[in-house]
Amino acid sequence: MSFDEFIQDGKTVDAVIRNFEIIGESANRLPYDFKDSHPELDWHRIRGFRNRIVHDYFRIDYSIVWEVKTSFLPDLIKTLNKLV
Repeated sequence: MSFDEFIQDGKTVDAVIRNFEIIGESANRLPYDFKDSHPELDWHRIRGFRNRIVHDYFRIDYSIVWEVKTSFLPDLIKTLNKLV
């Protein structure tokens, strides 16, 4: 899927944003000792991205969401799978 297709599909945009909200909220609820023992993940940025989406909903830059989805999310998934 290209960025243009992504931005035209409202359901997909909503689903991706909702999933980033869930990822950020989950990261926020992890115990501090777990996060401290896994500094390879930037917990602060994960939570910060969630906060920007939730609190600036009408000003979300969808190109940033797309960039995070395509560039950051695959590595995050790989790292998390190693922890599980």
